[in-house]
Amino acid sequence: MKKHATTISHDEAIIAELRRSPRFAAEYLKAALEDEDEPRVLLIAMRHIAEARGGIAKVAKAAGIQRESLYRALSARGNPRLYTLLAVAKAIGLKVTVEAA
Repeated sequence: MKKHATTISHDEAIIAELRRSPRFAAEYLKAALEDEDEPRVLLIAMRHIAEARGGIAKVAKAAGIQRESLYRALSARGNPRLYTLLAVAKAIGLKVTVEAA
């Protein structure tokens, strides 16, 4: 009997790579910030990184945010405050910076 290769979703593959490489996480978030046409990309990227860093509950606790609020904020329909984004970035071991265009 032949064994079938196990497949994983794109999200699972991204999260696995984010777990392995803090440098990849930083580049992933930076690329998401540069997508000016679709701001939800940033929220999805932050959610992926949070999931890779121990899960939403752990990151929410570290950021001082209620878990349910963080799930909503990092959803595709989320509209988080800047404070929330900065707190989450800190909790996942990253920081948001600004540079000249």
